[in-house]
Amino acid sequence: MADAVRLDGITKRFPGVVANDDVTLEVERGSVHALLGENGAGKTTLMNVLYGLYQPEEGRVVVDGEEQSFESPGDAIDAGVGMIHQHFMLVDTMTVAENITLGNEPRKWGWLAVDREQARREVRELSERYGFAVEPDARIETVSVGVQQRVEILKALYRGADVLILDEPTAVLTPQEVEELLAVFEELTAAGKTVIFITHKLGEAMEAADEITVLRDGKNVGSVSADDTDREALAELMVGREVLMETDARPSDPGDETLCVDGLTVEDSRGVTVVDGVSFGVRAGEVFGIAGVDGNGQSELVEAITGLREPTAGRVDFEGRDVADWSRIDHIEAGMAYIPEDRQERGLVMDFDLVENGLLGSQHASAFAAGGRIDWDRARDHAEAVVEEYDVRPPDPDARSVSLSGGNQQKFIVGREFERDPSLLVATHPTRGVDIGSTEFINDRLLDLRNAGGAVLLVSSKLDEVQMLSDRLAVMHGGELMAVVDPDDVTEEELGLLMAGEEPSRSLSSLRLAGEES
Repeated sequence: MADAVRLDGITKRFPGVVANDDVTLEVERGSVHALLGENGAGKTTLMNVLYGLYQPEEGRVVVDGEEQSFESPGDAIDAGVGMIHQHFMLVDTMTVAENITLGNEPRKWGWLAVDREQARREVRELSERYGFAVEPDARIETVSVGVQQRVEILKALYRGADVLILDEPTAVLTPQEVEELLAVFEELTAAGKTVIFITHKLGEAMEAADEITVLRDGKNVGSVSADDTDREALAELMVGREVLMETDARPSDPGDETLCVDGLTVEDSRGVTVVDGVSFGVRAGEVFGIAGVDGNGQSELVEAITGLREPTAGRVDFEGRDVADWSRIDHIEAGMAYIPEDRQERGLVMDFDLVENGLLGSQHASAFAAGGRIDWDRARDHAEAVVEEYDVRPPDPDARSVSLSGGNQQKFIVGREFERDPSLLVATHPTRGVDIGSTEFINDRLLDLRNAGGAVLLVSSKLDEVQMLSDRLAVMHGGELMAVVDPDDVTEEELGLLMAGEEPSRSLSSLRLAGEES
């Protein structure tokens, strides 16, 4: 079958960085093609060239057999290329139909007014054609992230896209929504569309793609059929070395309780109770994991523990002191580090450079301040150490956070929080958006902290990760802890049922660890 897209010898440079180095890529029409690589490997830059956001210094862009010279995304859209970015570009207060047709609305009365009824009808027909469960009149602010992603896809299809580029499409989805998205890929290719998706996740690349191309350090290091490769071979292509696919966690030797959460109740911004009487403890020298589908109270629970949200009832005791009404700075100074769920909202100031972001929460600490003034030489040394140790790319402490890929933003936050040398680390989705080599590194550091006597509270929707790393594993649903179980004994199916609020075939009493109550 003919190629839908061919990129010949694409080279794209930024100051001090060659993002794409003579990259050639061929994508067959009607296929799903995964673009795999570590954070900073050049995947998104290459697709931004195809979408007209960047113009290459060298190389050719060929779409459907015709050479193109895109000056803007508008040119790409006119040629049938659409792109769905990792961070959606939707208007929350508008409806699904209004977002999809925005800028291309059907008109009536001689183009004097928008024909809203026709817009709803066209969106419903388009949604049904591809098997999407989307309600045209629903407001974006009321629908799930998975539905918002479908709206972005429909928006591209409405504009005539035959080639769809998705940038890290599963980064913000629950496991169930990931499965739904992969089914969407099948519907699209069955209709003759071509899908290119950027990812660093080996499993989803192998499951969803027909062909996989791996970028490393801006170069194409190989394209393979998904049926003719395995995770180990892909990981080695990505990283350039053998990667351990599983973390070797030795048995824990827990000590005294570092964190005690007792009867914690938390309300969301609407005044609705989202954490309901939760109790658990985290001991020194252990990883206590919390698994659950996003939106079941984990975020608010963590915010109450770390000083970002005041609970309505209950206690949060950290090293014997009730810290429920302490500020975030107080928590940091007492030895509690925090890797936030949303790196851009909670972890970084996007317009700050890495030197400034490395200081966040420590700007008054004696290590960086004397006589009320910041020692910028020390701050720079600190940022440079984090960048080097955690392989942040580009390795430039003067780079603004907004210029980094999502995965490199995450690596910098993780490095900054580990370098606080905490007695308790609260880590929410610490490997979300990072590649397999960085995931291996971060997981090893979590276990190093545990082995050194630190306490780790790990919140993750990745069942394999939280099950592998945790010494004890709680499952959260509907704002409550369903059970605290032995991660080595519970099955993934049983965890999935607990995450859905259902009781597995084995009784909860047999699943719970000895002495644990929920």
